[in-house]
Amino acid sequence: MDMTKETKIVLAWELYQSGISQTKIATDLSHHRETIGIWIKGIKGVGLSQFIENYLQAKKGPRIGRQIDPQIKNWIWDIRDTERECCGQKIQYFLKKDKDIHVSVPKIYEVLSEKYQLKSKWKKNQPRGAVPVADDKRQVVQMDTVDFGELFAFTAVDIFSKEIDVMLLPGLTATDGQLFLHTAMKRRFNNFVELIQTDGGPEFKAEFHVDTRLFSHRHRLARPYKKNEQSYIESFNRSFRKECLGWGKYRASQLPELTVEVNEYLNWYHYRRPHLGLSLKTPLSI
Repeated sequence: MDMTKETKIVLAWELYQSGISQTKIATDLSHHRETIGIWIKGIKGVGLSQFIENYLQAKKGPRIGRQIDPQIKNWIWDIRDTERECCGQKIQYFLKKDKDIHVSVPKIYEVLSEKYQLKSKWKKNQPRGAVPVADDKRQVVQMDTVDFGELFAFTAVDIFSKEIDVMLLPGLTATDGQLFLHTAMKRRFNNFVELIQTDGGPEFKAEFHVDTRLFSHRHRLARPYKKNEQSYIESFNRSFRKECLGWGKYRASQLPELTVEVNEYLNWYHYRRPHLGLSLKTPLSI
């Protein structure tokens, strides 16, 4: 027959008085050692009868959830807004970094849900295609483009360090791709990587393909309809839309002002934005 919790408390106290260790008591009663320790400490403080009475009284009625300071709530909401709708783990990082306070991630999402309509969590363990592997910087860089109407964002990411580069151009030709290749490799990727991977778009053929030999050992084309082979750059492209230019369409005449905005974003991304894939470090801190 199962023992009641009160019976277990009494038995734990009697075993403890007999010299039995808390670890052995926890094993015998199928409880965590920390729980047994709390019982023993409580009984020492108020006596066995009073402890059981307090325990039974505490079990009456629903428990009141732990409250969070309104100021901390405001900080959480402010971080969500100022840091481009970052996730709970990053909000926890900024609270510790900027305010020197710790709030659990579940509590952060609880606070966020009071003000924002949160999306459901991404489903893990989905099937994935083969992707390039890197164990150091400058081994694999993936490149892609994002359509913004009359402008196109050429994007690149070092899949190990998560360093990125973005360049807005009014065209989507191999010559445009060639210009981005030369710019990105010189200003971001130290002029050489082992592998450059792209999809089979026209912007990554002809002049672009020829010049990849100047900056890499090999240019690899991801297989058609295998977007997961470009998972790192596809993930960044989503972040870039969400955190910078959004899902709108732009005119070619807006290129100068948008370039300024993109350059500000690159600076924020590399020096301020913690990356989950880097254990909440920034790309230029590793």
